[in-house]
Amino acid sequence: MNPISNLIDKINNQKLWDREIVLERNEYLKVKGTIDTNIYLIKSGSLRIFVIDEYEEHTIRFGYKNNLIASLDSFLNEQPSDFYIQALKKTNVNVISKKKYTSFIESSPENKELWLSVLENFVLQQMERERDILTSSPVERYKRVLKRSPQLFQEIPNKYIASYLRMTPETLSRIKKS
Repeated sequence: MNPISNLIDKINNQKLWDREIVLERNEYLKVKGTIDTNIYLIKSGSLRIFVIDEYEEHTIRFGYKNNLIASLDSFLNEQPSDFYIQALKKTNVNVISKKKYTSFIESSPENKELWLSVLENFVLQQMERERDILTSSPVERYKRVLKRSPQLFQEIPNKYIASYLRMTPETLSRIKKS
């Protein structure tokens, strides 16, 4: 079973979610300079994680139904983060605090192993994404993301997908047409 699905099932079965939050379209779950030590389960809708340099926004991750999302740097080190998390449409998320989540993870070797597996998968995904951005053409990046996450193209507006793929919306449009 997928480690993330397994983790979500365990948290659901133990009724560990602290609360539910409803975000309207374009509302922020987290902004730059804040500390956020929660983990969120997306029940409906979609979110994006991004950073802003002096010129533009750079989307680095998306989340949609049945995904976990967090400002992982802030979650792990309890320091302010440069990341924003924004709803792309009306979104409902369940929230679990770090304190409750840590207690859950430390409650059994199986839970610790599951968390380690989730983190390993995340690191491998990030490494694959970085390699793609550095070494692949825009067409290759598009094809890989389409194969890996076809749902993305149904859930997420093209301008954010283009940002994620490090190309202009016009380039993405041309690639999709070809």
